[in-house]
Amino acid sequence: MRKEYNPTSIELIHGDITKSEVDCIVNAANTSLLGGGGVDGAIHRAGGSEILEQCKQIRARQGGCAVGEAVITTAGKLNSKYVIHTIGPVWNDGKNNEEEKLQSCYINILELACKHNIRSIAFPNISTGIYRFPKIVAAQIALKSVKNYIELHSAIDRIQFVCFDEENYQIYQKMLEESGM
Repeated sequence: MRKEYNPTSIELIHGDITKSEVDCIVNAANTSLLGGGGVDGAIHRAGGSEILEQCKQIRARQGGCAVGEAVITTAGKLNSKYVIHTIGPVWNDGKNNEEEKLQSCYINILELACKHNIRSIAFPNISTGIYRFPKIVAAQIALKSVKNYIELHSAIDRIQFVCFDEENYQIYQKMLEESGM
């Protein structure tokens, strides 16, 4: 599914984000930045040791990455130039400002992308795996954050939402159709 929105095209893909051919892919990382399970592990495996080495340098310089923040590294062996690592919130029944923290992830990613002249970017479904963020709420936050950002900034030409699982894909497809994005 592909739609044009402003000068930015929005694409919905059901598949593996490590196969995306964009300037930058987003990694739903953990605070250690040293790899893990899910999309984080897949990106580190596919991208190779260069990503891990740069993550170690970031850790040495600033002590990791906080929830809602984002950092950038090379993409190593991936089809991209960069990986932006963000730390999504763990869902705690909405009691710890999880929605605001997830929104911060998207805003910080997009600002970092613009700072590095990234023209195309692929997002996974941040925090919806082991962090148990409700998928519908996470999709609403992702789409609203991106829509609001691209209404004000036209620097990014192409945005992909890459859903690994069918449930997220169906949620995004329905929301994109309803929103006209």
